Amino acid sequence: MDLGIKGKKAIVCAASKGLGKGCAMALAREGVDLVINSRTQETLEATAEEIRSETGVSVTAVACDITTPEGRAAVLDAAGPIDILINNAGGPPPGNFRDWTVEDWQKALNANMLTAIELIRLTVDGMIERKFGRVVNITSGAVKAPIPILGLSNGARTGLTGFVAGVARETVRDNVTINGLLPGPFDTDRLRGNMKLQAEKAGVPYEQFAAQHAQKNPAGRFGRADEFGAACAFLCSVHAGFITGQNLLMDGGAFPGTL
Repeated sequence: MDLGIKGKKAIVCAASKGLGKGCAMALAREGVDLVINSRTQETLEATAEEIRSETGVSVTAVACDITTPEGRAAVLDAAGPIDILINNAGGPPPGNFRDWTVEDWQKALNANMLTAIELIRLTVDGMIERKFGRVVNITSGAVKAPIPILGLSNGARTGLTGFVAGVARETVRDNVTINGLLPGPFDTDRLRGNMKLQAEKAGVPYEQFAAQHAQKNPAGRFGRADEFGAACAFLCSVHAGFITGQNLLMDGGAFPGTL
């Protein structure tokens, strides 16, 4: 299927690896020019070169902290007018809510709610004027099924989801859609890091612990970044103009509900 977005321009946040990289690669394969960012210059440049070599699209790498005003300004200045925005940021650490301070909450809200809202604010009117825009917020399956030890993430990402629910109904008339992609267990550095900590706590070898948890998923495995990216690319396509304010849960069927 031709997604109809060749020649469009996208910002993909936190795109040097993991799910962000999966989304950037999928868009590039459809002919979308990219501005990608992450904090680590070396990893980001390597990803940019990999995408350029495989797809031939223009890739501008901006190493910065997207959760700061300076970082957002650097990315937006490099991009100019954009058609697609992929909001993404690493989640806050796990823990017990009794241990979190107001500063911990402010940091989580800034990274996983307010940064995305600010990037939408700064780009959506241009999309409306051009009568095409796609915003995809990478949040978490915890938005639908909260995970107790990820309370900071639960709160911040659910706040973003609630905000988008209203705005997405206002922008769609001008062919600007805003949706969420909710990853469950994907084979990323974050999942591996969390599982290594859990395996150590349980006194079980990491490989054994990870394999057991993968088998517990109805799919019998963890998700792959490339299939997450493919779903993201479809939501950004010309064929997805009637989908807005939705949250696509990608968890291999782990959520046990009907809706």
